[in-house]
This record gives sequence, C-alpha cells and structure tokens, in this order.
Amino acid sequence: MRITGLFAGIGGLEAGLADAGHKADLLCEIWDPARAVLSTRFSDVDLWRDVRDLPDLPGTTEVLVAGFPCQDLSQAGLTAGIVGRRSGLVGHVFRLLDRQSVPWVILENVSFMLQLDKGRGMRTLVEAFEERGYRWAYRVVNSRAFVPQRRERVVVIATLEDVDPASVLCVDDVPAPEIPTSLDTHAHGFYWTEGIRGLGWASDAIPTLKNGSTVGIASPPAILLPNGAVVTPDIRDAERLQGLESDWTEPAEAVARRSIRWSLVGNAVTRPVAAWLGARLHSPGEYDQGRDRDLPSDGRWPRSARFDGTHRHRIEIGAYPVWCDREPLAEFLKFSGKPLSVRATRGFLSRTERSLLRFVPGFRERVRAHLDCIERAGAHASAMAAE
Repeated sequence: MRITGLFAGIGGLEAGLADAGHKADLLCEIWDPARAVLSTRFSDVDLWRDVRDLPDLPGTTEVLVAGFPCQDLSQAGLTAGIVGRRSGLVGHVFRLLDRQSVPWVILENVSFMLQLDKGRGMRTLVEAFEERGYRWAYRVVNSRAFVPQRRERVVVIATLEDVDPASVLCVDDVPAPEIPTSLDTHAHGFYWTEGIRGLGWASDAIPTLKNGSTVGIASPPAILLPNGAVVTPDIRDAERLQGLESDWTEPAEAVARRSIRWSLVGNAVTRPVAAWLGARLHSPGEYDQGRDRDLPSDGRWPRSARFDGTHRHRIEIGAYPVWCDREPLAEFLKFSGKPLSVRATRGFLSRTERSLLRFVPGFRERVRAHLDCIERAGAHASAMAAE
C-alpha cells in the first residue's frame, strides 16, 4: 500500500512498513535532526516540514500513519484540538482525513495515553474516528517481542474497508515468556537515574529507551553485564535495539550535536513492530470474537479494545503478538559500552540505600564492585599522569 507518514521522526514506523512491502509517498517532520535522517534514509520520498501547513494528503495515500506527540491529548489539546478549532497537532490528522478519506489509519503512542486525562484523550480520539465512519482497534504491544528492549506502545488501527481492524492487530498472541534472571549468566538493564521509587529493571533486556532531552542531554539506561561491569550502551547498539541499522541516525550530526541522536532513537517506533504490523495489514488473519469482553463500567480504557461499527469491546489479549528468537543481550551488544561513571554510580547507590525497593540478591553488591573498580582505575590513571 501507499503510505503518508506524519510526525515521521526518524522513520522507524515507515521503515518497518517498507520491510513488509509498503511504500511511503510523503513524510512530514518538523525537527531538523530528524529531517536530516529522513532525507538520507528515504531520499526518494517527498519530505514536508510542518503538518500545520500540509494542505492535503497525496491522492495515492492508502495508509495514513502518525506517531503523534502525546501532549496533544492533554487538556489543552482536547479543548482546542480535535473537538475545537483543531489547534492541537493530532487534530491535523483528522483535518486531513476530512479533506480526503483514506482506507487505513495507523497511530502509535505511549501506553500512558490510555490513562492520560483520565482517559478523556483516548475517548476523544476514538470518537473522532467513529464520527468519520471508521471502525477501529487498538492494542498495547511490547517491543520485547522482537528485540531485547522492554517498550510498550499503543498501536491504533482504523479502517473504512470491509475488514475488521482487529483481524490485523489482535490475531497474533503468545504468552509472556519466562525471562532468565541470573546475574552470572545474563545482562540486566536498569535506569541508573532512578533507585528510590522505581528501577526499570529488565532481565536479558533494557528498559525503554527514553527520548532524553531535545537539547541533547542523553539518558541511556545502564546494563549490568554478567562479568560485573556496568555500562551504558553505545548509540549504535541503541539504534539496533530499535531494530534499525547501526548509525541510522548519524546524518543528524550534520545539523546537531552527536548526543541528540539519543533523543531521536528514544522517540522512534521499533522497526520490527511496524514490520509485523505491515505484514498483517497485507494479510489479515481471523479475529476470534471469543476474545471480546465488556468495557469497564468505570470508563477506564483497557489495554486492548475494538469498535465493530456498532459496539465497543474490550479485547482479552497480551502485549506479545509473537516471540522472536534472539541472542542474549550480552551477546547482542556489538559495540563497547561506556562504563557508568563514578558520579552516576555513587548517586544511584545512594538512592537505593534510601529506597524501600526490593532488589535481586547480589545486584547492589555488583554495582558497588563496579564503583570500586572504576575508582581504582581513576586513581591509577591520576597517579600515572602525576609521574
């Protein structure tokens, strides 16, 4: 199918759909570092800057995709966006659909959008689809099904076609796998910036890559390796953890500092998630209506639901559509990570000492051993410099 991608970022969603045989005709992205990446990776695709200035969708568009900013479902976005004067960015998705209906729409966002503003944002979003005659389905999907990164995102599919969107999104389902937790044999990811109320612990995986800062302050997670070293991954491995090729975001360095690449990667859609979705879009399955349940009476949005044209249903389904075999995280990493600094390690350990969190036995001891090691290395380097 022919695709138009709004809020395209670095093209993770569009690249994954291309892996399944679909092709982008137009991409829209305003941020210059991301545009530099798109210009290189999608050099044959028209690139538009500002969605607010886009008058119409290309006439060839069969699928409109948008990983829109979640802020647009905030209170401000709701009162002046979809239901008002459409000044919120997500409102431009529906402005363009009002100008030209397209058979399929795919939206992607953080899973928090289900709770944002007590669910009012999600309610407004699906109502906007229903008002335009679209049936819809959504599901929380975990990137860990495909790559060693724990990353939950909401995928929404809406269609005017005579196809149940749940037959694309909610057919594949596997149980959550049991993940090994031995510190001696597997790597474990965590947020070194936390330690009091949360940790982001992930066995044989990393927690969600965050977008860091738009001014280039990176915030990569830490990884405790089986040999006891604590590192933050190289940006090239971070790209691979999103299913992208190493140095996918390197073109951004032509217009911004290198560290901005962390924000680009953290904002991206995991490419193999989009490839799975694109394959199902090409060949829908048979949705089992036995998965249908009543929506919660308190108005909360479940982790998966659908609208069949008449009624809304909660869907009983997990976050793993498949489980792809992969090498252990410690072997997946191809580039030398950066040792977690003395300052960062001390700060993390200090927070854990004030915490009521329960940690895997031996975890903090290994982090302390890492601190001792890098302190000794620093003292030795200082002594050598003094000589």
